[in-house]
Amino acid sequence: MRCPFCSNDDTRVVDSRLGDSGENVRRRRQCQECSQRFTTFEHVVFEMPRVIKSDGRREKFDEAKLRRGIARALEKRPIEMESVKGAINRIMRQFTRKGDQEINAKQIGEAVMDALRQLDEVAYVRFASVYRSFQDPEAFSDEVEKLRESDPGRESKFQLSLLPNKDSKR
Repeated sequence: MRCPFCSNDDTRVVDSRLGDSGENVRRRRQCQECSQRFTTFEHVVFEMPRVIKSDGRREKFDEAKLRRGIARALEKRPIEMESVKGAINRIMRQFTRKGDQEINAKQIGEAVMDALRQLDEVAYVRFASVYRSFQDPEAFSDEVEKLRESDPGRESKFQLSLLPNKDSKR
């Protein structure tokens, strides 16, 4: 590691610790020439597969695009940023672990929907409405009904149900 003060190439590690999240290493270094100390961080760089779009084009995986899509769905929802970061990391690890060189954009969309379903049902329906191109209110209703059927006993801690239960009277 080159010293940022004198540009000498000879530095030594004085101390190493895991970073706050446990996903990086914090190293204190000292230059052998000028004796200045500085901190570096080491983290894993995921080699993401290329994305095959629905029209057949291939493009580089764009983490910023993934973050924007999830952030848009979660806008004004009471979800902690740590939960969002964890979901994004899980999605990315899911695709790097497979070792595939290419993945379909559809696989990414489905992984995002799975992550949002666990984080927040409203964000899930928002994302699904764009991802699946809902054309009318009935499509929203159908998606909410699928959510209910997949986990009928689940109560949301953030808001009232989107639709009244079939059993309840008005």
